[in-house]
Amino acid sequence: MSKILVTSALPYANGHIHLGHLVEYIQTDIWVRFQKLSGRRAIYLCADDTHGTAIMIRARKEGRTEEALIGEMSQAHQRDFAGFDVAFDHFGSTHSDANRKLCGELWQALRSAGRVVEREVTQLFDPQAGVFLADRFVKGTCPRCGTPDQYGDSCEKCGSTYSAVELVNPVSTLSGARPEVRSAQHLFVTLEPLHDFLTGWTQTPGRLQPEIANYIAGHFLAEPLRDWDVSRPAPYFGFEIPDAPGQYWYVWFDAPIGYMASTQEWCEKHGEKLEDWWKDPDTRVVHFIGKDITYFHTLFWPSMLRAAGYNLPDRIQVHGFLNMRGEKLSKSKGTLVSARGYLDAGLDPQQLRYFYATKLSARVEDIDLNPEELSAKVNSDLVGKVVNLASRSARFLEKTGLSAEYPDDGGLFRAAVEAGTEIRDAYEVFDFARAMRVIMALADRANEYVDRMEPWKLKKDPARAKDVQDVSSVVLNLFRQIVVYLTPVLPRLAEATEKLLGAPIKSLDDANAPLTGTPVAAFSHLMERMDPKKFEALVVPEPTPVADAPTEPADDGAALAAEPLAPECTIDDFTKVDLRVARVVAAEPVPEAKKLLRLTLSLGGGVTRNVFAGIKAAYDPEQLVGRLVVMVANLAPRQMRFGLSEGMVVAAGPGDKEVFVLAPDAGAKPGQRVH
Repeated sequence: MSKILVTSALPYANGHIHLGHLVEYIQTDIWVRFQKLSGRRAIYLCADDTHGTAIMIRARKEGRTEEALIGEMSQAHQRDFAGFDVAFDHFGSTHSDANRKLCGELWQALRSAGRVVEREVTQLFDPQAGVFLADRFVKGTCPRCGTPDQYGDSCEKCGSTYSAVELVNPVSTLSGARPEVRSAQHLFVTLEPLHDFLTGWTQTPGRLQPEIANYIAGHFLAEPLRDWDVSRPAPYFGFEIPDAPGQYWYVWFDAPIGYMASTQEWCEKHGEKLEDWWKDPDTRVVHFIGKDITYFHTLFWPSMLRAAGYNLPDRIQVHGFLNMRGEKLSKSKGTLVSARGYLDAGLDPQQLRYFYATKLSARVEDIDLNPEELSAKVNSDLVGKVVNLASRSARFLEKTGLSAEYPDDGGLFRAAVEAGTEIRDAYEVFDFARAMRVIMALADRANEYVDRMEPWKLKKDPARAKDVQDVSSVVLNLFRQIVVYLTPVLPRLAEATEKLLGAPIKSLDDANAPLTGTPVAAFSHLMERMDPKKFEALVVPEPTPVADAPTEPADDGAALAAEPLAPECTIDDFTKVDLRVARVVAAEPVPEAKKLLRLTLSLGGGVTRNVFAGIKAAYDPEQLVGRLVVMVANLAPRQMRFGLSEGMVVAAGPGDKEVFVLAPDAGAKPGQRVH
């Protein structure tokens, strides 16, 4: 296909961008940059999702218009995206004339096809805010599996969909009030007439990842499709439906049409036509989305496009969620780190881009952002392997430049050219993790060459000046070749490399031929090591309300009397016990045991221990995750009927609910020995 139109899900204008959001936009940006570097014509379009009750309520509270609010948020979003090198070809807004017009066109197409019906709906109403509640603004207990804190349309735990009125103990997320059940007229789009079409479309190989196709088939297409409620009664911030006064299109109707509206605005700037991108069979449409909005993009959106005669997506690439240390992102726990906070802390955005790339495979898998792993990986791979190549060779070439002819390198450059096929294939199928592994293997081999040739030693012998130049020319060319392959992920490093060598990187084919006879600029640091403390400082829980201070336990000697001191031991006896600082990275109850929790303890560097601790009565598992503890690390493993216990957590107290896990002061790190 001659053209590729790529989108990410539209960020909602009611909140700022955080690191969880960035997974999708960085993933999309990498893929689009790869396509452009491969010589294909690709455009990356996005927009702010601006309509709905939440925007209206927030604008009211802040005493300004919705337009002023969404205008400010659009600027903030675009500034944050630019800070992470996410390069849209156009970034629009769903509150635009182009979107209003296209909404009307698709609506009329649905009307003409007889797909719109009207009926009374019983819906949750917030008596305090004075509005009917969209599904995303109601939370309660799932009526199917009993999981608490689920949204009003679907359960993240069991995957069930339901009506918000079915939630157990619902609460409005706008005001905290308990919603009332009220009735109003709503407009619906029927989906069941397209059941066979949607089955064939979603199950076409390559359209969706296999696990998503199977999920859609098993959860939605196995039974008749429900009609889609696409209207909301006033008051509502959005577009009023032309043939239904007092009714507004629901935000999920006009949001995906924003993809097309953004295209329309881009076309107007570049003298092109919308039809050449959305009706031309030679255009490939690729959507990147999170797994939580799969239903809308695989059933509703294709139905709308088909009714109006527009291209349907060729590919919908779904990604998982971002977790922090194995847990969902949480504002109260301090793990919902904003994009702006990351940048303002002086952290390098390209290092986060690389970390995400190492975690993004073609499958739908959650990413765990562990600060220790993040810093260790970027410092090892990017600083210790890639940038290290330039720092070990460029200084030797500042006066001479690169060798006039490319020296014999034992086949290293040619082997890396051949590896480019696998790297390109991995990028193409969204398997960035595989691409990064192949690239880092090239960096390993290049560093082995440097270690073997030792140009710093050759430099000491004036007679070996040509050898120094040749060896350094090989290393610097291998470095540039690796940077070319990394350019979709690290555009800033590519720019710095261009300045160092005076040669632009315009295509992945630039990796196929070495540079010769060109000058080398004075070397300056290309990337600093990541300081994990800077990131850790961002992960700060929200302050909790101050309660009355607990009464300090009496220092009356009762504890000592209940459990007298053990017999005296020698220092040699004590040193046999290896006490270590460890971090709890996972905790869960053992169903078969009344007192035990199963803990996964990290000693740092990827070393973990499985430990059973008799603290179930005193601690909820989620209270422990992320905490530093002290463990007996050299205790002989003990096989229990629940599994193998590989250590012991140090705690005080008589037992049951009176157990107090000991913890080191702030600043201690996993793996340190307790003396």
